[in-house]
Amino acid sequence: MQHKTSTHHSLAKALEILMAFTPHNQEMGTVRLSERLGYHKSTVSRLLHVLMDYGFVRQNLESKKFVLGPSVIDLSSSIQESLNDNLTQIAKPFLDHLRDETGETVVLELVSGRSAVIAYIAEGGGPIRIKGRVGDRRPVHAAAGAKAILAFSGKEKRDRFLKGNLLGLTPNTITGQKRLEREMKEIRKRGFAIDNEEVNLGINAIGAPVYNHEGEPVAAAVIAGLSQKISWKGGSPLVALLKETAGKISAHLYYGGESSGGNGRKKKNSKK
Repeated sequence: MQHKTSTHHSLAKALEILMAFTPHNQEMGTVRLSERLGYHKSTVSRLLHVLMDYGFVRQNLESKKFVLGPSVIDLSSSIQESLNDNLTQIAKPFLDHLRDETGETVVLELVSGRSAVIAYIAEGGGPIRIKGRVGDRRPVHAAAGAKAILAFSGKEKRDRFLKGNLLGLTPNTITGQKRLEREMKEIRKRGFAIDNEEVNLGINAIGAPVYNHEGEPVAAAVIAGLSQKISWKGGSPLVALLKETAGKISAHLYYGGESSGGNGRKKKNSKK
């Protein structure tokens, strides 16, 4: 029992040493780490060398100070790969819950190539089904989810997707460049995008961005349904529930900024 307790304490101290390098990974020597953490210098030195053996820290041979090592990058890459591969599975329970709360169809939307792609559908319980299947593609300038993603992406990405001849699917589809630019600004201001019968007449949708750990929008949660039922006006409860859901998914992707789905970015501002 004593051995287990000692091992636990050593592991806890080693983890505290690693966390001491966040968020900027500045070089630190044994003395500074000892003073910062309140551990004896010999303890810090011993644990640093163990961490160095496993690649979690590396030492500058000239200054003799330490920084985080390549094994930390390997762990981070593994997490990122897992998040990318499992985005739909991570989002699914939150989207299902939103569907149950609202009774409306809820969709996870991605941007792939030059299209909005449906990655998951939680169908609502009403008698009328919304047309759409997993894998279906929609124009990015008309789909609510894709517009939410692009509005919070960098200007270069927005220009790449939204310039050129844009197809008008219905009389409501926005195809003019200046109007689309104004639309992007409005989306960033309110934190969500709308599809006002722009893809299919009689169908409205609202979409809120989902962010990854770097603060980049990688997907969108979308509520879609009959135009007389899906509203974003007058403090619609659907908007609040949608943004809350997008925020929860973002938190599970290790996003550390605002969780409301859209009024701020953690890492860098792309609203120019």
